[in-house]
Amino acid sequence: MKHIYIIITALFTLSYSFAQIPSNYYDSANGLSGFELKTQLKSIISNGHTARTYDQLYDGSGVSGSNGYVDTHSDVPVSSGNIYENDGTVLDFYSENPTGADPYNFTHNVDEGGNQNSEGDCYNREHLVPQSSFNSNYPMQSDIHHVIPTDCRVNNYRGSYPFGNVGSANLTSQNGSKRGTSAMPGYSGIVFEPIDEFKGDIARALLYFATRYESTVDDYTSFDMFNGTEDQVFFPWAIEVLLDWHNNVDPVDQRERDRNNAAYDFQGNANPFVDHPEYADMIWNPTPDTEAPTNPTNLIASNPTDNSITLSWTASSDNIGVISYDIYIDGTFAFSSGNTTAVATGLIAATNYCFTVKAKDAANNESGFSNQDCETTTDNGTIDGSDCLTETFENIVVVPNTYANITWTGDEGGTWNATDARTDQTLNSKAITIRNGSLTPPTTFGGIGSLIVTTQRAFSGSEGTFNVNVNGILVGTIAYSGTEQTITIPNINIENSVSIVIDGNSESSNRVIFEDLTYTCYTELSTDEFNTTKVKIHPNPIKNSLTVDLKSNTDTDIEIYDILGKRVFKKNISKTSHLNLQDLKTGIYIVKITQGNSTVTKKLVKQ
Repeated sequence: MKHIYIIITALFTLSYSFAQIPSNYYDSANGLSGFELKTQLKSIISNGHTARTYDQLYDGSGVSGSNGYVDTHSDVPVSSGNIYENDGTVLDFYSENPTGADPYNFTHNVDEGGNQNSEGDCYNREHLVPQSSFNSNYPMQSDIHHVIPTDCRVNNYRGSYPFGNVGSANLTSQNGSKRGTSAMPGYSGIVFEPIDEFKGDIARALLYFATRYESTVDDYTSFDMFNGTEDQVFFPWAIEVLLDWHNNVDPVDQRERDRNNAAYDFQGNANPFVDHPEYADMIWNPTPDTEAPTNPTNLIASNPTDNSITLSWTASSDNIGVISYDIYIDGTFAFSSGNTTAVATGLIAATNYCFTVKAKDAANNESGFSNQDCETTTDNGTIDGSDCLTETFENIVVVPNTYANITWTGDEGGTWNATDARTDQTLNSKAITIRNGSLTPPTTFGGIGSLIVTTQRAFSGSEGTFNVNVNGILVGTIAYSGTEQTITIPNINIENSVSIVIDGNSESSNRVIFEDLTYTCYTELSTDEFNTTKVKIHPNPIKNSLTVDLKSNTDTDIEIYDILGKRVFKKNISKTSHLNLQDLKTGIYIVKITQGNSTVTKKLVKQ
């Protein structure tokens, strides 16, 4: 036990002395189903809902007949019998051990708030739907149905991440709650997973929020579980996991019914999914989904390297929603992607590969194949490992709350100097860079051919790009968003020791993980020196037309790549030509100009 305290015997009677929710409370919803039922439930639970202050959650101060968390979240006997330790401490979903002694306990109105450096220091108020999504407005901020008492430190670990099933954990609390990469098709970001004992409680709280705030929830899209609608509210992957937790993992029990009655006393409304668990399926799963997604279209294989090919396609449609795509190589399933882009890696140089894609929905209905597209990997003599630097940012020494250099041990060594990096926050043991940084390979490094990096925004913030400068020259951009993506900047081809600077992100909230950074070897240009003196492009920036000036009548391939490394234009010319680029969107592009085995790249800005 963390503290010594006296338990008042009368406290144990609180959990089963609450007023009952009226027997006719849900009568007006009888006979309804689907989103019509949800809208009627919204009306029922909005009427009588009295907004309480944020501080009243702790003890119900000033609320007649209610003691806030003391009534709703205390480890005391339920009306049907005993549970847990029955010691009157705070019932915290993130620290309660339902099968043994708790790792620590909190006392109501004693251990609230305060500083926290580790688990067990204090408890505070956890918004299951993050405050940032609704701008801390009332009555959402103090709605006791989704604002619960939790350990301060674990609350901080969870942050604003969505709830879901974790595949690979990067943090586990003392009671087994964990944070890590998603194990769910349809979402590739970071999720937080409570222990099984409380998964249903949390699922029903989120279903309540989607119902109670139906008329405004479409604006709360910064929460990654919400899809920007008032009816469905949740993305398909999210509602699938919530219904599973609700129906199968942790169904409603008497403890939760008692807590619902206590919450009704506190603010005048109830959670309908506790009183009527069947409502959840009646709204979000009224009939089994048997409709397959449409076939993916416009599959394009592009941007080949010696061992990878980039794929992109047009999304499939579905009556409920597509959650993943299966990628096939030469007719054999290879891997899955939650996005409409992917990179096939581990390929053999100078080899032709043919790709197709299928879509799947949450009910595992599968589309037919997309069109087939083929591409051949290059044969530039790229060597991985001993001669080229491949860095996965693993085995980082974590120093809490510091902004410092991160040094790795690679085949040749090197330093990642992140000018604003959080080494106390990692994903799969990889460092999170908040803003900018520079890469300094060792002096023995012989140059760089291309650069491949995986990015993902780990916290709140918006999508954006980093500029990539090699020895002071802008060679491309690296995009980041809330979903994992791999970007290739091809054909940099700068010889000898290089310094790479990644900058352009000025938002401290855009915390971006750099994972699996790979350099390919510098490829020596041909003896027929092909360089910027032999070809010029203008104007730059352009509006619609780009002129490519050649100094000789030589077959020349012109390829243009967007910031994601996707080829968006290709043409062969043999004399000075004018290229119509009016279909390109405004932005930064990389122009790759190839004559024989020699290549130069140039930055292009489209206005």
